[in-house]
Amino acid sequence: MAINFLESFKFKMKNTVIHNLDPRTKLYFAVIITIISLLFNEIIPLLFLFLSLIPLFIAGKIVTQWLNTLRGLIFLAIFIIVIDTLFISFNLGVAMSIRLLGLISAFSLFFLTVHPDDLSQALIQMRVPFSFAFALSLAIRFVPTLGREAQNVREAQMVRGLELQKGNIIRKVKNFIPLIIPLIILSIQRAMAVAESLESRGFGAVKKRTYLYPLKMKIKDYIFIAFLTSLLIFIIIVLILGALPSWMQIGIPF
Repeated sequence: MAINFLESFKFKMKNTVIHNLDPRTKLYFAVIITIISLLFNEIIPLLFLFLSLIPLFIAGKIVTQWLNTLRGLIFLAIFIIVIDTLFISFNLGVAMSIRLLGLISAFSLFFLTVHPDDLSQALIQMRVPFSFAFALSLAIRFVPTLGREAQNVREAQMVRGLELQKGNIIRKVKNFIPLIIPLIILSIQRAMAVAESLESRGFGAVKKRTYLYPLKMKIKDYIFIAFLTSLLIFIIIVLILGALPSWMQIGIPF
């Protein structure tokens, strides 16, 4: 399940209205969704925010990948509900779980529709140092690769007789050690190979880089950014004035 979760963040090349948005616009969208979700602790507003993301995944034709992301979060969401119910309240646990799903969904939309090269270029245009932008882009590119390697190691160890699901909790944790050690070794080997490749190509020799297809903001990007900004300002004003409708503050009777 965790492996499917990593694969769900792999960029999918498609020609949709979401994919054609500028990466900076989609990054701004993810940040705004994060801010809005942190402004609420009630179930209904967070649920509305979460449901509002569904049309975007449909428009981007990445519903299947998004559902894989959610499946990978089910256990964590249930864990949050249980812990909050025991120590605070059930309603807060449900709200925090919905907030988690919304935050991950927003950034999942970003990663699924932004090519790592475009992300690097967008960060550089935002005055982020090239070395940091490249490192972040490279790390994101290797997330699905790590997932595939984890799957290969898991299958190889199971062929050798490793039983991951047997025993108590402590035993199950110990069973994952034969998976973690090979993954660490593979990651180090891959990092060394990438470092040697970068050095052989003169990484960092040129201070100012050029791009074959430079990113440019379009009218639809500015309209979307203006809408998101207006929405955030409106919500902040409503909360400051205490004008949030009472029905949006209703919790689950439990």
